[in-house]
Amino acid sequence: MVSFLKGSEMMKLKTHIHSVESCGTVDGPGLRYVIFTQGCLLRCQFCHNPDTWAFGKGEGMEVSVSSLMKDIKDYLPFLQASNGGVTVSGGEPLLHVDFLIELFTECKKLGIHTAIDSSGGCFTRKDRFIQSLDTLIELTDLVLLDLKQINDQKHRALTSISNKHILDFARYLNEKQVPIWVRHVLIPDITDQEADLRGLADFIHTLSNVRKVEVLPYHRLGVYKWEALGLDYPLKDVSTPTDDKVKWAQNILNEAVV
Repeated sequence: MVSFLKGSEMMKLKTHIHSVESCGTVDGPGLRYVIFTQGCLLRCQFCHNPDTWAFGKGEGMEVSVSSLMKDIKDYLPFLQASNGGVTVSGGEPLLHVDFLIELFTECKKLGIHTAIDSSGGCFTRKDRFIQSLDTLIELTDLVLLDLKQINDQKHRALTSISNKHILDFARYLNEKQVPIWVRHVLIPDITDQEADLRGLADFIHTLSNVRKVEVLPYHRLGVYKWEALGLDYPLKDVSTPTDDKVKWAQNILNEAVV
């Protein structure tokens, strides 16, 4: 498959990003050059980067593939020494699918491990998107997949959208046999119910491409960003889960990994 944008168009592509972390340690294996893209369709109540939501002209920083690759090359010895690579996070990276094709094509020329951290919120099997995504996935070594809540009604309350197409994105990645790390944020009384966790474990068990499951404890580190944007943070009375609760949830979900 090829992207619906032709080569001459691809080389002119620019996109908007929020920021870059040059030596990330939690977004895939080894040290990672992490690019946070601008724009997201979800409105997660626990989001620690609500300043990445807006998408369009004037939002974030406009960058080209060449400018990013020039910076990435400066860190290449550190990335290679740690078996690390480049991770594109967000926001939602898949809103920038054609830009990522060009970026990952350049990464592969240098033997750089590539990863996408996605919630799958914009996934669709419509022709134009899926053709581009098929090309991108061929250039992608790992997907960090955020599965926030298996119960669709609760997912809508938590994120503002259904999880049906997100779960279909997980199935698509399984069809393509792209390795994935499943990530689940554990929020007391919201995503830590045993029935929901076991339902999520059952779903994970249907996937043969899961290499790791991570339970991430909810935190309130992004509250100041909500306040700076004039937004009312909806989970201000929710506490961080205990270590024991995180381990309990981790054990349930790890049972699903073959």
